[in-house]
Amino acid sequence: MLKSQNLLFRADASTKIGTGHLMRCLALAQAWQDYEGQAVFVMATSVPAIEKRLQSEGINVIHISVVEGSTEDATETVNIAQNFDAEWVVVDGYNFGADYQRIIQDAGLKLLFIDDYGHAEHYWADLVLNQNVYAHQGLYPKRESYTQLLLGTQYTLLRKEFWPWQGWQRQIPTVARKVLVTLGGADPDNVTLKVIQALQQVKVEGLEAVVVVGGSNPHYEQLQAAVHDSGAAITLKYNVRNMPELMAWADVGISGGGSTTWEMAFMGTPNLVITLMDSQKMSVKNLHSIQVCIDLGWHEDVSRVQIAESLKQLIVTSNLRGTLIENGHSLIDGKGSSRVVYRIINVNQ
Repeated sequence: MLKSQNLLFRADASTKIGTGHLMRCLALAQAWQDYEGQAVFVMATSVPAIEKRLQSEGINVIHISVVEGSTEDATETVNIAQNFDAEWVVVDGYNFGADYQRIIQDAGLKLLFIDDYGHAEHYWADLVLNQNVYAHQGLYPKRESYTQLLLGTQYTLLRKEFWPWQGWQRQIPTVARKVLVTLGGADPDNVTLKVIQALQQVKVEGLEAVVVVGGSNPHYEQLQAAVHDSGAAITLKYNVRNMPELMAWADVGISGGGSTTWEMAFMGTPNLVITLMDSQKMSVKNLHSIQVCIDLGWHEDVSRVQIAESLKQLIVTSNLRGTLIENGHSLIDGKGSSRVVYRIINVNQ
């Protein structure tokens, strides 16, 4: 173990940016705690549901009033890390660039930078983690000689509720009748409503759906009304903690293009993906190209009819579902979080 057991995380969440950065940091924090370490989260913006989740798991939460990614942000983060005697800082978000990394490094702290597409002009971090299927060294030409790259889905960060499901195999029914819908923690554009309306158009005997609404979704009451009026067998669930069980229950899924795509792949849930943010586009296209999911496209462009038709096709095509299941299992083994902890602990070896 490192001389300090505190690992400090700097990430944000909001209705606008979603909760993905914080949730994958939570996955790493849980793996760190499993190694008998402690986690501290520093946030400039947050959502109550996620904050409550962090605190329930024994994680310290500290708020700072700064412009995200600014010099002041970096300086305050350094001060907090030093106050907690944290040797490492983990940073996740698109507002954090080269200068931010440099300030943390100049303070004598170790830095793990979680990245998706090489957005920083230069990388000063000790470790750069890109868990995407398209990750490659060419994304990081400007980095320090000491910077180590953790690239690809072997480092995919899954939360601890998924760990017991390693090696689980699902049965493939001839006709899929159980649908799980989950469009991220926030869904500011209310794509969930469009999917609920699409479900009403799918005429399959015995079809039932569970729609999961994230803790920072502002449209919950409208979605309740839509489900009530739909006449379909749809159950609405809010801010759930048993996502692996729901994914195991489902024969097929409809999700956004964020971290849920990795979870669906790991659980072997054949998945239709609607891209909700620009940052998801490359990942979804790559996962579609290797038949891990089916890309329905950008959320504004895909229609209710298209969603319904694609879902109906997946429901009745068991061999396609089988392919998606097999490819997902081979891509994500569920050990990514522990691998990253190992690399933190052994960074100089």
